[in-house]
This record gives sequence, C-alpha cells and structure tokens, in this order.
Amino acid sequence: MLHKAEETLRKYYGYPSFREGQGNIINSILTGRDTLGIMPTGGGKSVCFQIPALLLPGLTLVISPLISLMKDQIDALNSLGIPAAFINSSLDRRQVEERIREALKGKYKLLYLAPERLETPQFRAALKSMNISLLAIDEAHCVSQWGHDFRPSYRAIGPFIKELVKRPIVAAFTATATEEVTQDIIHLLALDNPKVYVTGFNRENLSFGVIRNQDKKDFLLSYLSDNRDQAGIIYAATRKEVEQLHAFLCKKGYSTGKYHAGLRDEERSASQEAFLYDDIRIMVATNAFGMGIDKSNVRYVIHYNMPKNMEAYYQEAGRAGRDGDSGECILLFGPQDIQLQKFLIEQSISSPERKSNEYKKLQVMVDYCHTPKCLRKFILDYFGDVDVPEECGNCGTCNDKSELTDITVEAQKIFSCILRIKEQYGSSLVADVLKGSQNKKITQLGFNRLTTYGLMKDYTAKEIKDLINVLISDGFIRMTEGQYPVLKLQPRAIEVLKGEEKVWQKVQPRQQKAAANNALFELLRQLRKEISQIEKIPPYVIFPDSTLQEMCRYYPQDRAAMLSIKGMGEVKFERYGNRFLELIQRYAEEKGVPAHSVPASSPQPKELPSHVITLNMYREGKSFQDIARERNLKPVTLQDHIIRCGLEGHEVEWDDFIPEGFEELILAKIKELGAEKLKPIKEEMPDEVDYMAIKAVLSKYRLQAWPF
Repeated sequence: MLHKAEETLRKYYGYPSFREGQGNIINSILTGRDTLGIMPTGGGKSVCFQIPALLLPGLTLVISPLISLMKDQIDALNSLGIPAAFINSSLDRRQVEERIREALKGKYKLLYLAPERLETPQFRAALKSMNISLLAIDEAHCVSQWGHDFRPSYRAIGPFIKELVKRPIVAAFTATATEEVTQDIIHLLALDNPKVYVTGFNRENLSFGVIRNQDKKDFLLSYLSDNRDQAGIIYAATRKEVEQLHAFLCKKGYSTGKYHAGLRDEERSASQEAFLYDDIRIMVATNAFGMGIDKSNVRYVIHYNMPKNMEAYYQEAGRAGRDGDSGECILLFGPQDIQLQKFLIEQSISSPERKSNEYKKLQVMVDYCHTPKCLRKFILDYFGDVDVPEECGNCGTCNDKSELTDITVEAQKIFSCILRIKEQYGSSLVADVLKGSQNKKITQLGFNRLTTYGLMKDYTAKEIKDLINVLISDGFIRMTEGQYPVLKLQPRAIEVLKGEEKVWQKVQPRQQKAAANNALFELLRQLRKEISQIEKIPPYVIFPDSTLQEMCRYYPQDRAAMLSIKGMGEVKFERYGNRFLELIQRYAEEKGVPAHSVPASSPQPKELPSHVITLNMYREGKSFQDIARERNLKPVTLQDHIIRCGLEGHEVEWDDFIPEGFEELILAKIKELGAEKLKPIKEEMPDEVDYMAIKAVLSKYRLQAWPF
C-alpha cells in the first residue's frame, strides 16, 4: 500500500520519498485506522491526507479553519491536476449548491469545508448523502479550550461523525499539542482507538534568536536592508502596532502589506494576495494573519512583540522555511511586552480557569526570552520531545561566541542614580541624569546637583537605556506596571552596590546572510511570476523557491533531467516544464554551462555521484588523461566535475589548476571584464591560461556561482 502511495507522491508532487513520519501516518490511514498526526508546521501535514484521498474510493472531506488555507490548497491541488473544491462563506448560495451537486456526482476527490458548516442541519444532511471515505481535520487543536486557537465550531465535528450511517476513516492533524490538548482532540473529535504519531517538533532548517535590549526599529531596518530580496512576516501584538510599523516601513521605502482584524475584508484580502503573489515582500500583521498561510518561500519571521504563549509563537515562527530551505525566526523582546500581554489576557473574555492557564503559558514565553540555554531545546522540551541535545548549533544562544563583558561599574552608576531619585522615575529620566542632560525637567527637579549627574556622559542616552534594559532582563531592576512605569531596585542590585556581586553583559551579534546573486534564479522567478499572473495562482503554487534553486544548481537541459528535480512531478512538467526548460537551455548556452552538470534522471542515492567519483580518482593521484580513459569521458567533462565538487563544498586544491604566476592576472581581468562570460577573459590571457584556470580562480574566490 505504501509503495502505491510513493508512486502517487512522485507522479503528482515530484518528490522521490516521504518526509520523516509521513509514511507511517499515510499507511495507518490507508489500512483504515483512525489517526492523529502531530507534526511541526511545514512538516507536510497536507500530503498525509491528500495522498490517501487519491488512493481511497469516494470523497475526502477536509475540515479547515481558514478561507485562505482552503484557497491556497485548492489552487495547489488543481495545479497538480487533482479535482478539489471548497465550500465556505466566500461563496454565495448558488455556488454552494452547485458544488454540493458536483460532489454528489463524484467530481471531486477532496472537498474542503469550514467547521461552521457542520452547525447547519440542512448542510449536514447533504453531506450524509455523499460517499465519504476519509474525514481529515486540520488544525485539530482548535477543538480544545486548552489549545491556543480554540474554535467552538470544532465541537460540532464529533457529533457529526456519530450521525453518519457509514463511518469514514477519521484523521486529525495539528502542529502544536501538549498532552492535555492531545487527549482533548481524541475525545472531542470521537476518534476510534486512533494511532497517534508524534513525528517530533524539530524544524532543523529554522534558526531561532531572541534580541533583547536593542532598539526594535533600528534592528528591523538593519535586518530588512540585509534581506531586501527575501519574503518575510513581521508579527506585532496589536492593530495599532501593525498600523504604526506599516507606516514606518512604507516611509522608509519598503513595499509592505498589513493585515489585522480591524481592516475591511477587501483590504485584508488584497494585502494577503499581494504577499502570496510576491507583489510585496513584507507583511506586517497581528496573529489574525494566522493558520493556513501556506506561502512556501517565507525566509524570515520576526516577532516585534513577544507572543502570549509558546504554541502561538512556534506556529507563527514555523511559517518560515516551509519549502525546507533555511528560515530565520527572531523574537524582539522588550520588558513592556510582558505588560502588554497581561493587559490582553485581562481584556479577553475567558473563564477564570482558562485565564489562569494563559498566565502560566505567558510565563513560559518570558522564560524563553531570558533563557541562557539553547533556544531550540527550550522549545522542544516544552512540547515533550525526548532526547533533545543540549545544543543545536543553530540558534542565537548556540551561535553566540562573543565574550562576556564586565559592566559592574556601569551597573553601579545606574543603581546609584535610581536610589538618588528615590525610585520614582522611568528609564528615560535616569538616562538623562546619567548622561548629564540639561533639559528643563532635570534642572527643575534639581537632579543636576546629584552626585550621579553626568557620570555616564560618554554614553548616548540610548546606550544607557539599553544597559538599563539588560539589567531589567537579568532581574536587577523591576519595572512597575501602568502607563508610566518606574524603576525599582531588586535585592541583587543592592549586592552589586556593596561589591558582593558582579554584572556581566554578553552582546549578541546580529547574524547576517549574504544575499544570493544568481541571475538564473531571478530569470526563473520572473517566469514563474508571469505564469502566476496568467493563471491567477500564487507563484509558489507553481514551484517553490527550493525547486527553482535546484534548477539553478543542476541546469537540467532535457525532460529526464528536469523530472529529476525535486518538486517537478509529471503533471507539473506537462503544465510548466517546457517553458522553464527552454529558459535554462538558452541561459546555459549563453553562459557556456555544460550539459554534464545535470543530475541523473533516476538517481541512486547509495551510489556516489559521477562528479564525486572523478574528484576521488583525482585525489588518488590520477591525471585527467588517466581518468578520461578509465571512465570514457572527455577531459572538459572532468574539469566541470571538479568545479561542481568545489562549489558543493568538497575540498579542492584550486591552485593545482592555476598556472604559477598567473593568478593575479586572471583575477584582475575578471574584475575588469566581469564574470558573466568566460570567452572575453580567455581572449585576454596568454596561451598558458586555459578555461579551467579561469574557472578555478572564479571558484577559489567565489566570484560567481558557476556553473550552478
């Protein structure tokens, strides 16, 4: 049964095998067992019910909470040649009736519904007449009041299942579920002795970071400047914050969308569509921009404010890197975030029991923002993953190699100033006193006569306030609640003033990524955009960025090679493949890229790739002539093998291929003439310098991603 499922995966989705956990879940469903799959966001939950839907007779009913999720998945399914439709509030009565008739005729393999539809007796009666073989419930945690997105309408699913004369297989899926929520899902959705699969919550392709004690807007501008060509989401806690951030970024020249529940439906829809279609790169949103955002090429998610709980944070952060490529998840923490979330909890309409639970969850987030340990381990421990390593090597804590700096003297100056103003003012006034400001309020209060006045005149007011935030985060100072919070010293601060404790600061360096400058990738992206506009579907539905990047890496120049690209199934090739193939062929011919750099059409994972075999033989001391004879390949092919190995990260001694004394000349000509074409460079070189020497210099200095 699983063999057929893998064949279906290759045919429609273009992937050779299932991700971790998908195979077990799909096999469980296909053998008729109720199943609960707990998988991380971006772990491929939808495939776990879409593949069985194609193999089982009759209709698969999918309960999904958001219109945006339904539309995205229906667009993706239809682009694969899979008949599917949705019924939700975006349709009028006539459209709903038409889709019900089509479903009764067996036109669809998948029909997506909003859970609210099950609360209507007339609609439930229509569903009972359909040949439903599988009922899939997405975002199943919504059924539990202990989950972070409780939706009362999900409570109608269990009774609906019990009403059906012929009970279908029931499969439920969620990305975030504690043990308490898991038990609620099983009970409230009436799962019958289900197999429960927890595939682990780890998203290895995501890096996590917490930025504390920095000006959030300064950080944001710097980060966006470094990632100008990437798509990202910036989450803020309130509508007001979203509006202000959106205006701020637009003023700074960034094409930015906004999304929150206070906007009109048309505004939200237009903004979301512009983001999904790559018309804008940045979306500023509240958590209303939530479940079902299936855009695969989001490279970063920044939380401008601390979220209220870990479930919400991990689901929102998990919208980065859904295509499997790297994603960055950054939380910008400020002490005021705690008070804001407490205010939002108090304003919510909740039972005392639920409100108490929300406060406990909030404290977990506060602890996350302050933990000195591995951030990934903190998250995975919370969700109950076992055998989690102490360090992940891919988070802000693990990657922070900076040394601790002794800031005891600065801390003593700040503590002393707070004492001298009798703990009655906030951080701005403390900073002004220490800076030696001559503003009117300082002189009126007589604070210019304090012994601490001007003690830190070599610092800017912002630097002093940043130090105060460090001391608040580390528990030396407490900030009171209210609209005008003041600073209060904690017992540890007194110990520092007495010289009994030292204060250390570790400055976290901001991670920067080198932006890829790949001309072919941009051309492929433009072609994808043109097709998306014609077909009126988001670009990533046609191909995710990861598929385009693999095309750039291998330069497939025929049908067989193109079908070996991950994400290029037979249906996708028939629909789009030739246009991308023609573009790559033209580009490869112009740049002189050899056809040998494409992967084998039927890769055998256990065998070494041809180019690696060449490198190993060369390392053994064999000449290109010897290798060419043994492998029946041309020397130029072997040269390209070596270049490819080097650019994939294999160690290559480039100097072996560069004639002695000519490296500087080659490098100078590359800088003068550019690296887009090799022929003009070769024509300026003496006979001793061949094309391989030029390629070796290009590869050694990483002047362009040639030939990938």
